[in-house]
Amino acid sequence: MATVNQGQTARHAMPAQDPAVRAHNFNEVALGYTHEMAVEEALRCIQCRRPLCITGCPVQVRIPEFIKALREGDMWQSVAYLKDHNSLPAICGRVCPQETQCEQQCVLGRRGEPVAIGRLERFVADWERQQGIRIPEVAPSNGKRVAIVGSGPAGLTAAGDLAKKGYQVDMLEALHAAGGVLIYGIPEFRLPKSVVAAEIDYVKQLGVNIRQNIVIGKLYTMDELLQEYDAIFLGTGAGLPIMMNIPGENLNGVYSANEFLTRVNLMKAFDFPNWDTPVRVGERVAVVGAGNVAMDAARCSLRLGAREVHIVYRRSRDEVPARAEEVEHAEEEGVIFDFLTNPVAVLGNEQGTVAGLRCIRMALGEPDESGRRRPVPEEGSEFELAMDTVIMALGTRPNPLVFTEALGLQRSRQGTVVADHTTGRTTQERVWAGGDIVTGAATVISAMGAGRVAANDIDAYLSGGCASPWAPEEN
Repeated sequence: MATVNQGQTARHAMPAQDPAVRAHNFNEVALGYTHEMAVEEALRCIQCRRPLCITGCPVQVRIPEFIKALREGDMWQSVAYLKDHNSLPAICGRVCPQETQCEQQCVLGRRGEPVAIGRLERFVADWERQQGIRIPEVAPSNGKRVAIVGSGPAGLTAAGDLAKKGYQVDMLEALHAAGGVLIYGIPEFRLPKSVVAAEIDYVKQLGVNIRQNIVIGKLYTMDELLQEYDAIFLGTGAGLPIMMNIPGENLNGVYSANEFLTRVNLMKAFDFPNWDTPVRVGERVAVVGAGNVAMDAARCSLRLGAREVHIVYRRSRDEVPARAEEVEHAEEEGVIFDFLTNPVAVLGNEQGTVAGLRCIRMALGEPDESGRRRPVPEEGSEFELAMDTVIMALGTRPNPLVFTEALGLQRSRQGTVVADHTTGRTTQERVWAGGDIVTGAATVISAMGAGRVAANDIDAYLSGGCASPWAPEEN
């Protein structure tokens, strides 16, 4: 066993590709810890008696225990602790915002740097995949059937948890590949498709049946599913893009970030002409928005050959919602940030394609309902940026198609499903929901947490162990 030197050393940086090199390839940027680095980082954990880090994790991963087993060299036990509450650790270790969740609660962060919990999670998950993933025992079949609509992080988590409990689980996916936002929304350089495929294969080996090309609202209605299944979990996410509704948005060369990233990721436009789904990216690209999706779109544009890529954001750097790591990586790779700038029109040429972006300067006023200072236009400050591609990365809403004939489902003004956050129950009996379809666009791990909550309540309801009436609270 390694010598314990808890909390005494500096946090280990994550090895990464050189920015000048990675800006031109789709290989994973972060290279992962070596075994020696992982052990040294694990030794920084002081094994608190009251581990606050767990309270910051939406799925309550047994963080101190998996870290302790790692540093003691008991890797399979570390895997067991990690996967006891998390079926997708290799994914979470790469894309979850640990800095605002588990790591934010780490006591070492009060006077220095917190333990790199996410990087250790990735290391343990990658080690297991290299050794060969072990499938745990599942409970005998209980004869009950559950339909999971959508195969993103919420659906995969709910499906895996229910399969372990003995349910027959059918996962219904609208696209031709399972994984939801994990496969079509997050670029290869942040989350390799091989990692997602391995995590999905794990869920399938638990007994989950995944059916692709099943569009709920077209092939089946919700009411038809209720006739066939004992329960339904809706985890379809929020895939309907929000646009600005400004002049010129219909010009050729304007994309929603969803369309752009789906072409690049799921349809492998980055590998054209080996795959025949090209995506046009001009020399000068403007990405409107500053969330993680905007960073992904901007960085993909560079890799597809754009000479100059701008992030156009109406607030200041302090209000940027993307992870600090993603902003840092984008800047290192050469993305230009235009803060306090808001588009008012997309400009076109005689051919009907994008020629520029008319913008206005903004100033920050009083805080809005989100707590961020509201951007206010500055009169007379309009100017133009020469662009030939514009990507709108302004957020998403749930696609209304899934709600065809689902008259019992109450939805909010924003189009999200009303569901009780403590159970996942919707206003329609035997229908649960979780993830972005309830909250709007959020994080992978929060969606997973919702999937776990719903799976537990579905089990309680179908096994007769839940006596509470079907009366979910409104969000």
